[in-house]
Formats: sequence, C-alpha cells, structure tokens
Amino acid sequence: MGQGRTGRKPSRRAVIAGTAALALFPAPAVWAQSDAAAVARRNISAFRAVRWQDHFDSLKNGVILSDTQSKVLQYWSEDERVYRMYPTSVPLSEDLTKLGYTRVIRKVDGPSWRPTPAMKKRNPAWPDYVGPGPENPLGTHALYLSWQYYRIHGTNDTRKIGRRSSNGCIGLYNEQIAELFALAKVGTQVKLI
Repeated sequence: MGQGRTGRKPSRRAVIAGTAALALFPAPAVWAQSDAAAVARRNISAFRAVRWQDHFDSLKNGVILSDTQSKVLQYWSEDERVYRMYPTSVPLSEDLTKLGYTRVIRKVDGPSWRPTPAMKKRNPAWPDYVGPGPENPLGTHALYLSWQYYRIHGTNDTRKIGRRSSNGCIGLYNEQIAELFALAKVGTQVKLI
C-alpha cells in the first residue's frame, strides 16, 4: 500500500473498517427509496417539493406555495413553463404564522418599512419608519399579500434565510425576491402551509 499525506501507511484496522463501511453502506445511487420518499422527495437541504395540484384548483395568474415547515417557497407560472424553488425565512413562532390562501395585491420595488402596532409593542425601540435601502428589513422588493401586514420580501440580513426569524412575513435572498418579483404579478395565488 502507498503512503498517505502524513507519510504513514494506513493501519490494517483502518483498511478493514473502510472495506466494511463500503460493504455496509453502498453508494447512494443503489439505495432503494420507499414509496413515501418518492412522493415527498427532499433535497440535501431538506426542502420538500410538492405538487401545485395538491393545493390549487388551477395555475391562473401563477401560484406561490410557501412551506413554513420546510422553509421553502415554490413558484409555478400560469403556463407551467416556469418553476422555481427558493429557501426562505419564516415567522418566529406559531402565533405569528398565518396559514391558508391569499394573493399578491401589490408589488413594490424599493419598499419602505413601518413596524406593525404589535411589533412596536413587542419592541418599542424599533424605528417608526425605514426608507428603501440597505437598512430596510424588507430588502429590495416586496410582494404585498391580501392579509394586512403580510409580505413576501427580500432581506438584507442573509443569516435569516432558513430560520424562524420573521414577525410574520416570508423572506428571501434579495437576488431571489428580485427574480420572483419579475415572475409574479398582481393576482398571483398564494398559499402558506
């Protein structure tokens, strides 16, 4: 046997352990999937891809499905030619999480931000207003939903993505909200699950 980077030969025990591991744990390509895994395929980040048909009657105006458990947002265009999946931030707690159907009622490039009355009560130190720019919690773009105070928006704090970190909104990386902003239109159907 050749010598490794350390200049030492691997021990007999290490060779036997490595061979046993290969025999016990074959390459992932040959692993069998259960029926449940085939239905709800998960990528390495544990995003759960779902079918739009399980949540919407049609793709009229396009659809957005935000999974608050998997922390992922999926978008399908009306003609089904465009499909996107984005990691998201989700509300901090269940009492801040609103689930169900809504729709995009307004789109804003360079949104301003004002804390809701409930947010201001929880944290009186927050400013009353933040204009567009790098300090804005809504990032570069926002899709306003028919639920008061709820948005799908960007974030300038990329540490929030993949976490329970918002006060009710769904956050995306600024580059990805810009893409979704261009794809979605006023009237796009939205469901949070």
